[in-house]
Amino acid sequence: MIAIVCLLLVAIIAIGITYKVNLRAVDKSDKTIIEVEIPNNTSTKEIGKILKEKDLIRSSTFFNIYVRLFSVKGLQSGTHKLSRSMNFETIIEKLKEKDTITPSDKEITITFKEGLSMRQIANEIDKKTNNTKEDVINLSNDEEYIDEIIDKYWFVTEDIKNDNLYYKLEGYLYPDTYRFASEDVSVKEIFNKMLNQMDKKLSQYKDIIEEKKLSVHFVLTMASIIEKEGKIRDFKNISSVFYNRIDKNMKFESCATSIYGIKKEFSDYTGNRAITNVEMQDNNLYNTYMVQVPVGPIGNPGEDALDAAINPNKTSYLYFLSDNQGNTYFFDTYLEHQNKQKELEKVGKW
Repeated sequence: MIAIVCLLLVAIIAIGITYKVNLRAVDKSDKTIIEVEIPNNTSTKEIGKILKEKDLIRSSTFFNIYVRLFSVKGLQSGTHKLSRSMNFETIIEKLKEKDTITPSDKEITITFKEGLSMRQIANEIDKKTNNTKEDVINLSNDEEYIDEIIDKYWFVTEDIKNDNLYYKLEGYLYPDTYRFASEDVSVKEIFNKMLNQMDKKLSQYKDIIEEKKLSVHFVLTMASIIEKEGKIRDFKNISSVFYNRIDKNMKFESCATSIYGIKKEFSDYTGNRAITNVEMQDNNLYNTYMVQVPVGPIGNPGEDALDAAINPNKTSYLYFLSDNQGNTYFFDTYLEHQNKQKELEKVGKW
């Protein structure tokens, strides 16, 4: 009898702790506004899923139980402005309000395409907000901010404190379309929103990253090269080439890393302007003609490139090249690679 009473007490205490934990804000310090769209006729269960996917609550199951237990009524459809700093009950109250998005002429949208480098991200922010390129670059290397996000995000580690990195947050900012209240948005708010999105994307792969004993820094580095070098349909084969080269202790010999290493972009090489042998031989820690794997990412990869870096195809390929029409070709030997290049040159596709 005493044992049963003890078990009941333990259960009651456990339920009480779980209740209190779920009522807390997911992250008190993160006041980044997250817009949540609740379609008409959305069920309570679906609302819980939406909030969980946006990382605004700890448990969709708890949400459903809470709504039923306290007979919560009047949750409104529409677009709501919420944040991870809001506690559970505040979010419930916000959801009872009518659509909280008020159309504003000041609201801005910024689209960061897959593969953009930190320099290109800085250009976009400079164009769309009241921040300068220098503001962006400075924050990306700010030691206090770096320590802050290392504490906050599981995927950001001491690896980014390497002084050989050009920009410490290169590769960690997820490329997507983001909306902000006005041009006065801070660089930190933009970065935090992009880091939150990268957190969601990488969390899907957390178990397999740990199972394969990969560092996230390595994954992002690989993904950034794959993003620059490939087309979507070829990502996993390109990834296999780089992994095969690692296994054989071969350098990647990626032009994309050479270009990044001399602080240029692919867009700098237009018309007849091609990367020179001198540029390809520049001795820096990004250039994979000099080192096997770059010291860090060379751009900010999207989900397809992330997936390819973590789950490459199994092939015997060691070489690849692309023609001027966007097709990629893969080879086991350098001779095959050279023969294909000559063939493409003859038909004007190189």
